[in-house]
Order: sequence, then structure tokens, then C-alpha cells
Amino acid sequence: MTEPSNALRWITVNDRMQQGYRYALTAPAGQAFDPEFLPQLSPKAMLEMGVFGGKYLCDCQEEFPADWFENALLSPQRKNPALNYFGVDASQPLAEWQRKGWIYPEDPRGWFQWYCRYYLGRRGQWDLWQIKRWKQMKRHLAQLCSHCDPNDHQCRPRQRQALLHWAYDTREW
Repeated sequence: MTEPSNALRWITVNDRMQQGYRYALTAPAGQAFDPEFLPQLSPKAMLEMGVFGGKYLCDCQEEFPADWFENALLSPQRKNPALNYFGVDASQPLAEWQRKGWIYPEDPRGWFQWYCRYYLGRRGQWDLWQIKRWKQMKRHLAQLCSHCDPNDHQCRPRQRQALLHWAYDTREW
């Protein structure tokens, strides 16, 4: 029997970091974002450009659309900063994110996991908090604009890569 077209779609997660976590998709994929949340890149585009040294989401691909991973730059064994678009490591260890209180049980991998699930259509109690954190990254964009010539990717590559990790596209700035 098919479900009615207005029925919620449910995702059940069973990976290395979560077992039996279940969430509903209540918005269309890639649409109906909070009006203050305007990411410049989709999770698929970010994975294809090289983020998090290719290590992120390696053990949980079943949760997300297969096409996100067709051209993704991944490194299942260990983080490889050479895979990052700007060729540098711009990540803090997960333990540091946990120490700072930026991780919560629903998304134990952090902001990018939240964004992937939000992009798919999950909406929840942490959305406003994560969007606020995303907006705070704009200060790094302002620093690029102040200190770098447009398209000079050698200028502040760690800052550019960090912005890429937050769905900001600095290839043109």
C-alpha cells in the first residue's frame, strides 16, 4: 500500500555515532528554509568541493541521497586535508566542539550533519540556534573582503576553507 502524498517521510539512522535515531522530513528537500538562513552551497556541492578532509559522513551515506556521494571527495580511513578545496586543514576536532557545548545528541557530528538533515527537510528545536551560529561565520567573510583581493585563493586559505565548511562560497571572493 502506498502512503498518501502528504504523509511524512521518516529517516531511521543506524551508523557509528547513532543507533535507532529517527526523524521526520517535514519540508521539501532544499526548500522552505528559514528566511535568515541563506546558505550558498548545498551539502552535495560541499562534498564535491572537498570539506572536512573527506572524512565527514563516510559511515552514514545510507541516510542521505546517493547522488550526494557520486562525486564527493571522501577519505574513509582518515582525514586528508589535501582533499579540501583550499588544500588546508580548517577543522577543529570533534572533542573540541563537544568541550565547547556545540554538539547535542540529535546531531552528534555537529553543524554539517544538522545542515544535511535540515536540507533534506527535517525541522526541529535546534534550527534557530544552528542558524545563529551560521550567521556568526559572516565575520570571517568580512575579514576576507578587508584583507584579500577577490579571487586570490592564496589569501587566508584556512579562513576560506572554514567558510566553505559552513556553506559560504568564497571562490569569487
